[in-house]
Amino acid sequence: MIRKIDLIPSSFKLLFAMTYDILALTFAFFLAYLLRLGASHIEFTATEWTVLATVVLSTMLLFYFAGTYRSVIRYFTAKSSIKIAGLLIISVFVFYLSGQIFGAFVPRSVPIVFFTIACFFIAGARSMFGLVIGRKWFDEREGVVIYGAGNTGQQLANTLMLGKQYQPLAFIDQKRRYQNRELLGVNIYSPEKIAHLIERFGPFKVLIAVSKLNNSQMQEIITMFEPYALELLTIPSMADIVSGKRKIDQFREVSVDELLGRDPVAPIPELLSDNIANKVVMVSGAGGSIGKELCRQIIDQHPSKLVLLDVSEALLYEINQELSQYLQETGSNIPLKPLIGNVQNGILMTSIFHAEKVQTIYHAAAYKHVPLVENNVMAGISNNVLGTYEIAQAAIYCEVETFVLISTDKAVRPTNVMGATKRLAELVLQSLAPQDHQTRFVMVRFGNVLGSSGSVVPLFKRQIKAGGPITITHPDIIRYFMTIPEAAQLVIQAGAMGTGGDVFVLDMGDPVKIVDLAYNMTHLMGLTVKSEDCPDGDIEIVYSGLRPGEKLYEELLIDDHAKPTKHQRILTANERSLSWPDVKVILNQLTDAMRAEDNNKLREILQQAPLEYRPEVHNEQASSLNTTAQALDNAVNS
Repeated sequence: MIRKIDLIPSSFKLLFAMTYDILALTFAFFLAYLLRLGASHIEFTATEWTVLATVVLSTMLLFYFAGTYRSVIRYFTAKSSIKIAGLLIISVFVFYLSGQIFGAFVPRSVPIVFFTIACFFIAGARSMFGLVIGRKWFDEREGVVIYGAGNTGQQLANTLMLGKQYQPLAFIDQKRRYQNRELLGVNIYSPEKIAHLIERFGPFKVLIAVSKLNNSQMQEIITMFEPYALELLTIPSMADIVSGKRKIDQFREVSVDELLGRDPVAPIPELLSDNIANKVVMVSGAGGSIGKELCRQIIDQHPSKLVLLDVSEALLYEINQELSQYLQETGSNIPLKPLIGNVQNGILMTSIFHAEKVQTIYHAAAYKHVPLVENNVMAGISNNVLGTYEIAQAAIYCEVETFVLISTDKAVRPTNVMGATKRLAELVLQSLAPQDHQTRFVMVRFGNVLGSSGSVVPLFKRQIKAGGPITITHPDIIRYFMTIPEAAQLVIQAGAMGTGGDVFVLDMGDPVKIVDLAYNMTHLMGLTVKSEDCPDGDIEIVYSGLRPGEKLYEELLIDDHAKPTKHQRILTANERSLSWPDVKVILNQLTDAMRAEDNNKLREILQQAPLEYRPEVHNEQASSLNTTAQALDNAVNS
């Protein structure tokens, strides 16, 4: 509709507006006399006609030179109404003075009545036209509710009202001073009225328009709306809006990071920079989720050079391009060295360390997908155990100062091959640490990170967008979660602690029930989960059973003797280690079994090693769960 109006020639629209104003002024002139004198007493002579012509001509000139006809009527505002009223006040004086000059009969009240009528027909008509044409009817645009009635919410509402996509239906704000009032003609409600608004308007999107929200405040807002299955969107940060990178109405989905993330703890600057500033740093597995974030944060600590190592050419290219663009934008000249290589090649690692003079290594290269490693035992041991050994030996030979291993909570009392290989990798480094060399070995252990390639979050998001079902292994399964940026920052700081052979554990916060995460993600996208209580829900949840080697819950400590460090979210674990001769025996056994391509022997060696590796725990859990399920089925059938 608006596009058709825009196609009308400007000269025609100007002629139409001026003609309407002339008729409106003339009508207001006669109606003012009519209301003041009555129809039987009106007698217009030439002098009154002269006054009419003078008033209309002078008013039209005022309108023209004041720019009234240059404004777009569909964007007519209160400010424009005040402007027209001001010009008509001048017309009132012209009306009265011209009557005196020409000797016409002009009662004092007639110009005042003329002013009132003219305002109504000129300013009022424009306002009505702007409401109907410019802002459209509610049913032509998508209704949204804005959370936050402050300055940010007001700016957002103004922008939406001038746009073509969204129509603000209401504001919601927790501050009592805003509630039960109006902002831009839109009512402000308390959060207790959410159900009432849904009943009145039906399901709607919620636009969160509050600046400077921390994670705790965001979680409170999400918790408030989540039970109603309303889609939540947030506005860009004020920094992006002010800088011009994004507009206030360029919304984004509320991320699971914001749902589960914690308020960040300020880093300790000396820990962040200790192993990085003015040093040659290498990240193995630089193209992975953790590797990429480590690279991003390392760049900000100004190393003298950053070496990017990955076996995947595509992933290496991607992170190298991203960092190169970032360095160009910030004007930094930190050299980047992208290298394709496998950590299992000790000769290649030695050559790289020697040529690049590497001083700090963050070893993030690993196979970490539990089901894949479970079915590829030889590859898991080659990469996670022998690869760690080879790169560690190369680091010792080339006198690398610090070697930080990225470990996992699945290394604690492992029930799968992946966890067992990571625990053995920890033991390898612990056994090498006390030997006579210059390299300090540090291990950092943490749980799942949100948004990584192995995380359930991107999987759930794809399944929800595809219409379901969401697949979960078991309704009682729980996991620890941490955002990738927080994990990387803590890894860097933990790597600066300890004297060698230390195992650091990151505080992951409270564990999350995976089924609750699925419900929350579904509701945040404005959909409902199909269940007994909601048979008409949008997305179904299907339980597929625990996968081989999968635990119902994860642990971070082998024992309870963790000690605090100078950082409140980093603990140091006091755990059993092995001597190098004992570790060497295990490595030799694994190497022999791999030459024989004997996967059963490899599993047997892992079970016999002091890793507390118990694959039967999974079988016991699965058997117990199946027994429970069968009992429930029997009870229902009976």
